[in-house]
Amino acid sequence: MLKINHFKSLSYTSLFNPETGFFARVPDKGKKEPFWSPHGPELMDISITNWCDKGCTFCYKTSTKRGLHMKLSDYESVIDQAAEMGTFQVALGGGNPNQHPDFVEILEYTMAKGIVPNYTTNGRGLTKGILAATKRNCGAVAVSAYPPYNETAETIRVLSENSIMTNVHFILDAQSIDTAISWLLEPPIFLRSINAIIFLNYKPSGRKIFEEKLLRHSDRLNEFFGLATSANRKLKVGFDACCVSGVFARTDANTSIVDACDAGRFSLYVSEDLQVHPCSFQSGLADGDILDEDNSLLDIWTKSKNMNSFRGYFSSDRCGGCSHRSTCMNGCPLFDELVVCGNR
Repeated sequence: MLKINHFKSLSYTSLFNPETGFFARVPDKGKKEPFWSPHGPELMDISITNWCDKGCTFCYKTSTKRGLHMKLSDYESVIDQAAEMGTFQVALGGGNPNQHPDFVEILEYTMAKGIVPNYTTNGRGLTKGILAATKRNCGAVAVSAYPPYNETAETIRVLSENSIMTNVHFILDAQSIDTAISWLLEPPIFLRSINAIIFLNYKPSGRKIFEEKLLRHSDRLNEFFGLATSANRKLKVGFDACCVSGVFARTDANTSIVDACDAGRFSLYVSEDLQVHPCSFQSGLADGDILDEDNSLLDIWTKSKNMNSFRGYFSSDRCGGCSHRSTCMNGCPLFDELVVCGNR
């Protein structure tokens, strides 16, 4: 059933189909699309755990087997507040979120509150109970793709056999771009059952920062973005907002293919220890606002200096007269190194 929120004072309507994931933000006749939603975020990114048994060097959360889980009662409080603000979806992350001891309860509570849960997994810990709860409650599951990709392939197979909509999250950097191009030209068999592959720009954050891996150091950027936005591509493709500068500066792709960063405008992040940031990647760089009984999510969303600083960045003239400024909104406020338009 289509969910519709009309904000008369803000002159726009947001529409969301929980079954298909379709979303649209439609301004009233003669009005512009809103810059942000004062009523609250449409999407929330929630880290329900920092527990993970893989220990990947590139993990920006530096997750380990010593990582902490968010308390179920805290999660329920977050979801209660999200529902009051009209949030449509939550993206559950970690760590490896499906290995949270209360994961099934988390999925069921979220859906019971009218919010669609989605999550990202490395594939470990997908028990029969979790797969069944996922099928009942989730919009989609994203599988993190790591070489040599055998674990990725097996996870995709398991999810597909359980009729769960599956996306692949692929970290795009100066080295992995070669694999990305080869997959776009000739997708491997294990990708045939996925809904889409989502390319995530490599962030200089985590246990180890590899300067040479930054996407801007690749000489195949035009080739990649051309293939990824081609009408004849063999895979359905999506991008995170950190790829937006490359999409618009290096192709003639329609602006509907990817949005500028929504952090602090239409989305926010809550960590497992209840720190709130506009973006999850800020969590390792600075302390966030603390969510507690004296500081609600709506208070943080509307009054936080940090949230407002992100909005100020996106609305500034940092990039001057650049023709892509209206779609790129000055690029990332945290990592200037992510910009791959060639203009900075």
